[in-house]
Amino acid sequence: MRVLMIEDDKELCDILQIEMIKNQFLVDFCYDGEDADFYINSNAYDVIILDRMLPGKDGISILREIRAKSNSTPVIMLTAMNTLHNRIEGLDQGADDYLTKPFEMEELFARIRALARRVTKLENTNLLTFGDITLDTINLCIEHNGESCNLSKRESDLLAFFIRNRSTTLERELLLMRVWGADSFVTDGNLDNFIHFLRKRLKSVHSQVTLKTVRGVGYRLEENKC
Repeated sequence: MRVLMIEDDKELCDILQIEMIKNQFLVDFCYDGEDADFYINSNAYDVIILDRMLPGKDGISILREIRAKSNSTPVIMLTAMNTLHNRIEGLDQGADDYLTKPFEMEELFARIRALARRVTKLENTNLLTFGDITLDTINLCIEHNGESCNLSKRESDLLAFFIRNRSTTLERELLLMRVWGADSFVTDGNLDNFIHFLRKRLKSVHSQVTLKTVRGVGYRLEENKC
């Protein structure tokens, strides 16, 4: 499970890093609001832990921007601001959970696991949409305006991961790990081949959805709006 923690208390981050590794979380740390955009837009996370008071840009502003981009990654607000008004504001702006400082490590980890389970259940639907296409993960096909194209199981899994992390640049290493698995021996060349196949499938149904290459990083699913 990959977690992004946006928190300016570096001492707390150091402690959390040790405990998160023990609990088998992959974690990235970001210490101010200005850098948060880079991390959120460059990677796919299972859960984001977001401090409310940050230098550069506050947590509520970051949360609004996340939801405005249709990014549905679960967010836990982590803050010392514990009034009822503060909690309601955070939840109303799109937070999935709210945890006040000080907190117990085990409670934070339990909340992370609970949110990840909730998302897994929501993602079990067989129909995923992005732009002008619908992906059927059971029948392994994409549809656009009455046209359809069959996919292999791997192509479907790869496109589903892109759709679930829409408009996010996904690193090559992340795609290989999450679609093929950490123990697979797939190479970068195999990934490039599948990206090529998916581009052909999208073109065959005359979709405006494209897979953009981000040099030196990976790929991003986008919709060309003409």
